[in-house]
Order: sequence, then C-alpha cells, then structure tokens
Amino acid sequence: MIRTVPAATLHDWLHDGHEIALLDVREAGQFGESHLFFAVPLPYSRLELDAPRLMPCLAARIVVCDDGALGVAQDAASRLADLGYSNVSVLEGGTRAWSAAGFRLFAGVNVPSKTFGELVEMRYHTPRITPQRLAAMREAGERVVVLDGRPLTEYRKMTIPGSRCCPNGELAWRVGEIVRDPAVPIVVNCAGRTRSIVGAQTLINFGIANKVYALENGTQGWYLADLELEHGAQRQYPEVGPATDARALQARADALAQRHRARYVDDEEAGRWLADASRTTYLLDVRTPEEFARGSLAGAVSAPGGQLLQATDQWVAVRHARIVLVDSEGVRAPVIASWLVQMGHDAVVLRAGTSSHLSTHPRRIELPRVRPIEPAALEQEIASGRATLIDLRPSMAYRKAHIPGSIWSIRPRLGELGPRLRATVVLVSDDPGMASIAAADLARSGSHDVAMLEGGFDAWRASGRSVEASTDEPPDAACIDYLFFVHDRHDGNKAAARRYLAWEQQLVSQLDERERASFRLG
Repeated sequence: MIRTVPAATLHDWLHDGHEIALLDVREAGQFGESHLFFAVPLPYSRLELDAPRLMPCLAARIVVCDDGALGVAQDAASRLADLGYSNVSVLEGGTRAWSAAGFRLFAGVNVPSKTFGELVEMRYHTPRITPQRLAAMREAGERVVVLDGRPLTEYRKMTIPGSRCCPNGELAWRVGEIVRDPAVPIVVNCAGRTRSIVGAQTLINFGIANKVYALENGTQGWYLADLELEHGAQRQYPEVGPATDARALQARADALAQRHRARYVDDEEAGRWLADASRTTYLLDVRTPEEFARGSLAGAVSAPGGQLLQATDQWVAVRHARIVLVDSEGVRAPVIASWLVQMGHDAVVLRAGTSSHLSTHPRRIELPRVRPIEPAALEQEIASGRATLIDLRPSMAYRKAHIPGSIWSIRPRLGELGPRLRATVVLVSDDPGMASIAAADLARSGSHDVAMLEGGFDAWRASGRSVEASTDEPPDAACIDYLFFVHDRHDGNKAAARRYLAWEQQLVSQLDERERASFRLG
C-alpha cells in the first residue's frame, strides 16, 4: 500500500529543510495548465526512463501527485516502489485538494526558475533597454553588441538581427573574446524575460567594465514592437584563445562565489557525498554539450549552466539535495553556483573540475525487451487485420504525419483502448525506451503479443510507405502531452506573446510567504 499525505502536511514538508522530491506525474500539457510551485514534471509516460537521473538516491522522500481524479499518481508510486524507492507517498486528493486547502496552483513550466528571474530583476534592479531604444541606437550607428543567451537550437529559430549566440552559462567565460572594448555596451536577450535578466545580471555581478542591459521582453518584445526578427542565424561564441587571462577570470569567479557563499569541495569530500546512500548528490557538468561529449567525469550529467538556471527542475528533482558542479577552467561552475545558492540550493564547486579523479555510477534500469518488427512485416500485419498499431509519438507529430490506420495514444491512456486491441499490438515510437515501458503496461493488462516498429516512424517513412496527416486528430482535449498555453507565442500570435509575458511578470505576486523565503537573493 502506498501512503498518502494531506495537503497541509506536504506544505510543511516542502519547507522543513529535509530532502523531498515532489513529482507531478501527469503529462506535459496537464502539468503546464496547473501544478504546485515546487512540483517537478516527471510524466508517467517517461517515469522509469528519467527517475534514476532525477532521483539518484533510493532513500529520498518522494511525494507523487496528479489532479486527484486521474489515478495515475497511484500507478506511478507503485512503479517507483518497484524500482526500489523506499519512501514514496501520494498527495491525498492531488492538486484539487491542494487548492481546496487554500494553497495556490501555478500555470506554465519551469516556474521556480522563471520566478527567480523576476526576483533577480527586483533585487538587483537589472538595467534594461527597450526594443525601440536598441533599434534606434543601431539605426543611428551607435556601437552595441547583442548577445543571445539561449542555446544555438533556440537562437536559430529567431533572434535579434546581428546578435551573436552565447548561452548564459558561457557569458562570464567567453564575453572577453566577443567584446574587447569596455566602452561598447552589451545587450543580453532571450525569447522572453528570464534569461535576458539573469544573463545581463551575470555579467554585471562578474564585474565587467561594459555597460550591460537586458533586452526588455526579449525577442517577443522585439516582435511586439513591430521590429523584424532574424531566422536561421549561425553566429556563435568563439573559442577562448590563449591570450585570455584565465587567472583573472578565475579570481573574479572565486570572488563571486564567496560573495554568495558558494563553497568549493575537494575530491575526498565529494566522494563521501556520492557514496552516501542516505542523501542525494547530483554531479553536474555545466560546460557546453560539445565539451561534455569530448569527455567528462565518469557518471557526471551534462547540465549546460545557462539552461540549468533556466530549467533547474529538468535536472534537480530533490529539494535540499547537494549539487556538485564541474567545469574545466574554474570560471563557469563558480558563476553558476553563485546563482543556484541564491535560488535556495546547496550548490558547491568541485575544486579540481574535470581534472578530478572523482567518479560515480548512475543506476541503470533494465527495460523489458520488445520484439522488433520491420516496416515490410508490419505492412503485412496491417493488411491482414491482425494488428493494432499504436503511435506513442507526441500528439503534434502524429497530427503532422502518421501511419494510416494507427491510433494515437499515450502510456497513461493505454488502458482505455481495451476492446480496440487485436491479438498483436505494434508500438510506434521515436524513443525505444518509451515503447518498452508502454509494452510492459500492456503486458500487465493482458496483451501478450506486443511488438515495436524497428526504427520507428522515420524508418517507415524512409521506406517510401504511405503516411497521412490529421489536423484535429487527436482532438485538442486528448493532447495531454502538449501545452497549448504557450505554443504559438513565437508564431505570429501577438496576443499569445502578451499573455505569456504577463504570466512571467505576475509569478512573484502569486508566491506565499514560505515560497518566497525559499530564495536567498543578494
């Protein structure tokens, strides 16, 4: 039996200083519409795939929630217990009971990180520049450098014309390679507000001589001012050259870390933490994904610094856990640690960085094997009428193109298919892991012959076989994996952009006293 915990008790647990992971196991669309402030999204469709990374300690106190009516929280709690987690509870009555107890629910995603960005602006009075003012400066020929603080994949979609991509986690380390003249002002932008504010304030806190501004409301503000965005840009940060005074940058980073009480640990201390089965310790490499791919500490997880601040809940599910940050030069990790400490996390810097001999061994979950079936064999199965074809890909991908006759579904709703399932069930998925855990659920419910399309939908399409699209199938109400709340703010919908920006700016006013006190700014 899985224990339940009432809302008032959970509210106390979230602020008692002990480790706790609050998991909302509904799908992305449901989570984004309404959830608890400190809830971490861990969709049931990915539970076994992401749980070991998000909660590396089996002894962690875990509370699972849904809306109180779906029943998926109990299923998820049972699966977590099967995985070896020993302290799992379910929020009694889910989000409905939380609201009924007088506690607030929040819309959107990465809410604590987004809220933190707004608090940073309020606390530090981060200078900002309007899109109109920036455009006028450039029109007048004034020198100004615009740095886009998002990853390259986001930067390519749309950016301020002439800007350069330099993700926030790289700013302190690389800005000197981009802007050599201290008289040139720097503007940091993102798509909205958070990374513009945090990126600009990072450079200010780091003590660079240039004037630094956050672009008010980012690319959305630029678009709302009827200014044209650039699409497909490729201008990226340069590599740090041998002329860079790394020691001076390290000294600045050390001073920043000390100012915010972000301390350093050696291999011995960090090793004891990682070996402690009673506490949660994350080992995160904050360098670029490309650097991480070339080599890191054994067991470390790639968490590019800017994105770690922007979406902390995608890497850290356990509140009050220990976070050990790693870099290769002694600049990026201290800077990121200075922010994580202000967010309320116990973040430290591994003194030896990637030169350390530290290692850890992440838990691996053995997923059940699913019989593969090639496109030609599947085509025969469909023609014979013996197989039910279930497409597990994102609902919006299914709408764009799917195999004729396939049914869109998602793990928590597989049980609803019941009578529609034929003797053989074939799963279509971009992620074999998601297909594997869905197949295990089908087997538990009585489907004995479950297969998976080898190579997924891409293999089917590449073989030249027919596909079809559907503009409203599945219907919007069924697309629980998709958050309509934010989906068209970058696609020419100014009303959606305004709603999103208003949502960000109203987050702070929705905090209760204990939620606000969890941040330690300044």
